[in-house]
Amino acid sequence: MRRRIRALAAAFIALPLALAVAPSAHAADPTTMTSGFYVDPNSSAKSWVAANPGDGRAAAINTSLANTPMAHWFGSWSGTIGTATGAYAGAADSRDKLPILVAYNIYHRDSCGGHSGGGAASPSAYASWIAQFAGGIANRPAVVILEPDSLADYGCLTQDQIRERQGMISGALAEFNRQAPNTWVYLDAGNSGWVSAGTMAQRLHEAGLRQAHGFSLNVSNYFTTAQNTAYGNAVNGELAARYGYTKPFVVDTSRNGNGSNGEWCNAAGRRIGTPTQLGGGAEMLLWIKAPGESDGNCGVGTGSTAGQFLPEVAYKMIYGY
Repeated sequence: MRRRIRALAAAFIALPLALAVAPSAHAADPTTMTSGFYVDPNSSAKSWVAANPGDGRAAAINTSLANTPMAHWFGSWSGTIGTATGAYAGAADSRDKLPILVAYNIYHRDSCGGHSGGGAASPSAYASWIAQFAGGIANRPAVVILEPDSLADYGCLTQDQIRERQGMISGALAEFNRQAPNTWVYLDAGNSGWVSAGTMAQRLHEAGLRQAHGFSLNVSNYFTTAQNTAYGNAVNGELAARYGYTKPFVVDTSRNGNGSNGEWCNAAGRRIGTPTQLGGGAEMLLWIKAPGESDGNCGVGTGSTAGQFLPEVAYKMIYGY
């Protein structure tokens, strides 16, 4: 693996706002330690194409979805978590590629939406799980999206539960800093249509954003890159005004090609967006939610479960209908 580590200052992106960027927890830049992003050979799209080579939709799904780098989600379904993240990061490392991992197992997960409800059995169980998650990655280069929706989804939590969640996230960031020095961790910050920039800046800061490399936006949603970039800059403006620092951010572009129609759960007529890349108005544009994977029993995915691959939904998302 190439080990061209840039100096710390060079690792920070140039934000449109003339603000001081808080130092990343790590000096290493995983994007310069690798030769591009990792394509998961066992992604839902690749697995479906392999199992259905004669299907008329297979060629389009293979070309437009299956070979695009996207995130791999880890939760209670992943088995022994340190083994799972170690195997995934190790497979990417052996190919000199940068993997994108999502940690999705927070206690009281999806407490308001419900379609992806579950998570760890207790705060202590989560602390153990996330420590093993980070330990599995170890020194390998990686990008981690930490707990989608966890800071935006406060509406069904009590104040004690909110403080509890903040402690879990802060503890998670500390584990990555301790065990995974070549990982950039992005603390999830919802999307441009959910929580005001000022409120989100406060929630990020209180959950320990200073310890993270940055924050993530639009995970599993449809808002345009421009909308999320404006929101991310607004969050950074609030962070600068209130706390004296800013952070880089990434945007999930997997399903935002047609923007949002106001629905979040398996919305009809959506389209894939810009493939995973560096830059593009944010530090990175990433496919975090896999196109074609259901949000739950809703919308065009009625009758499905969260995470289930729906080939017809995937096929239509390629063309935007």
